[in-house]
Amino acid sequence: MGKLEILVAVAVFLETVSAASLGTVHTEGGMVEGEKIRLGLFRSMDVFRGIPFADVPQRFQKPQRHPGWDGVLRATEFRNRCMQVNLLMSDTRGTEDCLYLNIWVPHGSSVSSGLPVMVWIYGGGFLAGGSMGANFLDNYLYDGQEISDRGNVIVVTLGYRVGTLGFLSTGDSEMPGNYGLWDQQAAIAWVHRNIRSFGGDPDNITLFGESAGGASVSFQTITPHNKGMIRRAISQSGVATCPWAINKNPRKYAEEIALKVNCPTDDSMAACLKLADPEALTLAGSLSIVSSPDNPIVNNLLLSPVVDGDFLPDMPHNLFHNAAEIDYIAGVNDMDGHIFTGLDVPSINSHLVDTPVGDVKRLLYSYVKDYGPLALDNAYDTYTATWSANPNKETIKRTIVEIGTDYIFLVPTQAALYLHATHATTGRTYSYLFSEPNRMGGIGRPYPSWMGADHADDLQYVFGKPFTTPLGYWPSHRTVSRYMMNYWTNFAKTGNPNEGENVPATWPEFTINHYYLEINADTDKDYVRQQLRMPYVKFWTSVLPNLPVISE
Repeated sequence: MGKLEILVAVAVFLETVSAASLGTVHTEGGMVEGEKIRLGLFRSMDVFRGIPFADVPQRFQKPQRHPGWDGVLRATEFRNRCMQVNLLMSDTRGTEDCLYLNIWVPHGSSVSSGLPVMVWIYGGGFLAGGSMGANFLDNYLYDGQEISDRGNVIVVTLGYRVGTLGFLSTGDSEMPGNYGLWDQQAAIAWVHRNIRSFGGDPDNITLFGESAGGASVSFQTITPHNKGMIRRAISQSGVATCPWAINKNPRKYAEEIALKVNCPTDDSMAACLKLADPEALTLAGSLSIVSSPDNPIVNNLLLSPVVDGDFLPDMPHNLFHNAAEIDYIAGVNDMDGHIFTGLDVPSINSHLVDTPVGDVKRLLYSYVKDYGPLALDNAYDTYTATWSANPNKETIKRTIVEIGTDYIFLVPTQAALYLHATHATTGRTYSYLFSEPNRMGGIGRPYPSWMGADHADDLQYVFGKPFTTPLGYWPSHRTVSRYMMNYWTNFAKTGNPNEGENVPATWPEFTINHYYLEINADTDKDYVRQQLRMPYVKFWTSVLPNLPVISE
């Protein structure tokens, strides 16, 4: 055989071994074809963008099954996000035709089958977000390629209605609300019914999500409507027990929205809202407040899920028995509250402006005022117990971030972990604290040098951005990204984050002595800790609710 023939034979061989692809896939709605990507000699991937999992949603109605299509659907482009306010809350973006999902399927030398499935639910305060995430030069935040390839799992990202169109509720059967949660549930059910055709295991589905997406993951595990479909779940910086996750007075807010779009607030309100202009409705639900310590932004996130007697038959803390067989990871970033308290108390980010002690009291009062006259003094004593007689300005600024982090994220997450562990039968429970410092902290940068991990800082590491865009990161960032992807995908495969790809420390279950793992670039066995911020958890969950309402 001559050299040319040998080269041709080698080329044909390489083409064969790297050509694993699903090709055209049969789904319940029809045939779909995605894009094939070569990842290396023996690795390739099929990517499907924009597969409809439900029909175009009717206004303030549950999603319905898609009627299907003829021919082969070319699933190669992300579809529009659901209608929502823009970043400046001055206009709308997106469309009502938005119930689509995206799928990343990795292959080795042969086409994959029976792979674990990880379904991502995005955050955005139930007001914004999209299945592909933020985009910079076609580098989408929620691109599933890196975690799918490195973890050998199928990744699915889905769209769901947000803002007024996703969560407005009149508090009765006319407009019960939770439409965005029903969209998520429809996508989970579609994945359960169809993912085998894409090489996935329908009996090994892991939900994961962040912020409002983390709370959504939590809601999906405790609703009775997902029985048998979810094997595991990961909530990042958001659970169903967060103070912003349930609107307890939806009727009042619906009437405020109605007035903004010239609808009556009587018995004909729901009928009028259903006919109102979708853009006007969406803008009516924007956050138009100027936040301050006296009116913190978290207290104004009112377009959120409601106890509707259907998706949520009861308050979340009474529904954890429905997650008894689901393995669960939940955690927060060590300065998750910074993004909110930085808006409420801007001086915490200033190197030049001191933050008055009075701002600590004002913010605390906004959080605890419903607990009676003794609440503020107890709260203030709890958070200043370690202060010196004359605390320095950094201590005051950090205390405000700690208060926001505890109230908005950390304490509710600990409560959810405790409820999950208490009700679990076969489900395992794991707790984490993410503490890789924010890359914007330091002298001459927007954030102070003591800055830890802000809200949403974990996303870039879970989705492998330090590998996708290596020039924007240090080697230590690739280290922490590898740790997170390995823990997350090990957990998706086995229910145990320690089994599979290498991890830097054995992560014990939460149940014994309230263990948690602190995750950053330096994580090793010494970062396995116990009883995360326990004095503060006890204050919010035990001391505060039991204070006498009337002082002596």
